[in-house]
Amino acid sequence: MSTLNNEFDNSLVSNAFGFLRQELVFNPYDSDADIVITGVPFDMATSGRAGSRFGPAHIRQVSTNLAWEHCRYPHNFDIREKLKIIDCGDLVYQFGNNQDMVDKLEAHATRLINAGKKMLTFGGDHFITLPLLRAHAKKYGKLALVHFDAHADTYSNGSTYDHGTMFYTAPIEGLIDPKNSIQIGIRTEYQESDGFEVIHGNLANDLNVHDIVQSIKDRVGSRPIYLTFDIDCLDPSAAPGTGTPVCGGITTDKALKIIRGLYGLNIVGMDIVEVAPCYDVSDITSLAAATLALEMLYLQNKA
Repeated sequence: MSTLNNEFDNSLVSNAFGFLRQELVFNPYDSDADIVITGVPFDMATSGRAGSRFGPAHIRQVSTNLAWEHCRYPHNFDIREKLKIIDCGDLVYQFGNNQDMVDKLEAHATRLINAGKKMLTFGGDHFITLPLLRAHAKKYGKLALVHFDAHADTYSNGSTYDHGTMFYTAPIEGLIDPKNSIQIGIRTEYQESDGFEVIHGNLANDLNVHDIVQSIKDRVGSRPIYLTFDIDCLDPSAAPGTGTPVCGGITTDKALKIIRGLYGLNIVGMDIVEVAPCYDVSDITSLAAATLALEMLYLQNKA
């Protein structure tokens, strides 16, 4: 019969479970991190199917499929050796109180940004981008928005808390400049008078990656960029686990190639939203989100 060693070997287990098995750090503000990942389990602004509050947990869980690879294809290095990346867990707010989430997320983001950290945030529904834009604009001024989505989210007929109104509100508040902003994959109604350049879904599928990337670069100019990716930008065949799926989206392969093409741009903040695991098949939506998140982290490598 074997006996147990009284001295526990901490090397046999991770301290806690974060994205890519990174350390969970619940006081990220005073850490030496370059990038801080935050989950926002919020879906009370959803107009379609609820469930994206479970997105952050599932993106983390599925990211274990990506954690083993040291030199992530097609890169030839491990981003975890270039940047200090930590996961601070999920935002805690008073459930049922939308404004409390807004206030606490903006305060959390402001504190991180003022401490010199970059953010990658997991939603939650897309409404979380609005308080994040408010925090980033306080530091960087008016931002250029690079927005992947099936929906323009510029609708003016929603409520104060509506995941389809953020990019109607943000220009009014002076957070983003539509003249330097671009939306990719839109395949629901939008108004050209909103001022955004739109590469609609049909065109996004027909154009090659180089042309889309060049359009993004031409549009954003020299402004600091906020990058937001609604997972329903992908076709439902690649991302069924979302609240408002729309047929005719781009493939995961094309999305990853476009993201890689943004290397060198001044991306100051990033999020991935609208993953609703209860509608997923074999975790493919969460896997797509986790893989896109990893590519976004590679964008932050300055070496």
